[in-house]
Amino acid sequence: MIESPCVACCKLDEHKVCVGCYRHINEIVDWNRRSEAELAAIMQQVTERKQRYHLLDINKMQTSAITQAEWQAAKQALKRSQS
Repeated sequence: MIESPCVACCKLDEHKVCVGCYRHINEIVDWNRRSEAELAAIMQQVTERKQRYHLLDINKMQTSAITQAEWQAAKQALKRSQS
């Protein structure tokens, strides 16, 4: 299994991307239940986002901790997309 890029800094920007691991909240949810192909695709996105974000001043970005409501909404969206 591909290891999670989580760095325990769960703060989302206005696009719901974590500025710690560069995953979108929908990519964070159920990480351990995803297929290797899904994880590889997410990691490709992470690499691309990380390069783009390094051009920005992350310290000046509006961020917020992931809320329980956001987490639950992302889980529900994932379930709907899988059915």
